[in-house]
Amino acid sequence: MPYEKPWLSVDEQLALLTQRGLRIDNHAAASACLERIGYYRLSGYMYAFRQRSGDYCPLPKRVNNRKTDRIVLDEFRAGSSFQDCIELYVFDKKLRSAMLDALERIEIAIRVDIAHLLGKRDTFAYLSLNEFHDSFARRRSGKDKSEHEKWLEKQQGLIDRSREDFIIHNKNKTGLPLAIWIACEVWDFGAMSTIFKYMKQEDQDEISSRYGISNGRIFSTWLETFNYIRNVCAHHNRLWNRNIEKIPKLPPAKDVPWVTSFLDKSGNANSRCFLELMMLSHVLKRINPNSSWSARIAVHLKSFPNLDAVGLNLAGMGAPKGWEKLLTQ
Repeated sequence: MPYEKPWLSVDEQLALLTQRGLRIDNHAAASACLERIGYYRLSGYMYAFRQRSGDYCPLPKRVNNRKTDRIVLDEFRAGSSFQDCIELYVFDKKLRSAMLDALERIEIAIRVDIAHLLGKRDTFAYLSLNEFHDSFARRRSGKDKSEHEKWLEKQQGLIDRSREDFIIHNKNKTGLPLAIWIACEVWDFGAMSTIFKYMKQEDQDEISSRYGISNGRIFSTWLETFNYIRNVCAHHNRLWNRNIEKIPKLPPAKDVPWVTSFLDKSGNANSRCFLELMMLSHVLKRINPNSSWSARIAVHLKSFPNLDAVGLNLAGMGAPKGWEKLLTQ
């Protein structure tokens, strides 16, 4: 099909938004924002301000067994302004930055945990299939490589691309393979979470128990979710009201009391990012009990723009009632 939407100048973009009911108080400032950020990046935030019909959209796609949304109209809700959209964009930008800060600390800590535990038994443990669950070596039907072979290729690529002095030094001094406690320093979050996923159950449990999660298989789903969030943040994508595709499993409430606020599957709390904020806070408190990250996140959430007039608030990111006490306890 031919592409029918025409190219629009910035002034034409603003005229279109105005025509659809978005208030623009400062034309020059709005123009500068569109030139700096781009119409379609901002449109992800403008989407939340658009009117919805009363009927559900008859789409076959579902999210968490729920119909995706009501039909979204082109027109904006009464009272919506361009400045509101920018404030929401800035709020989300700062939220992503804070989450990347937490994810960095978690990635580093768990890389060390994995390398220390496996390296004690075998300097090159990542090469030994005896150290992992059988599924790591299994070739799925129609696949020419196992997950282990694909993981080793990814790690080799990370080593080859690394310009870190200690990697170059060890490659020159001892050659390949690198000891696991050296190689782990090039793992990205995806490589780290994948190797954890295929570790033996008792090894998973030993590491996860350090973070207050007795079941390592549950903790593995947390790491997969963290990796998903990390990719969203690293690519500067909208986060605050995104439906999280990698929904983690939750530990029993007797082990982690705060999960009781997320056990009701009827709402959207489990598919929005406040749950991930709770998970990050939980893990960070085990890495560093004196961390102020949770308190700083609470301060940021309280800075959410005043958008009650258009029906937007922290509930859109899955924050339950009493969220501040829950996050900072």
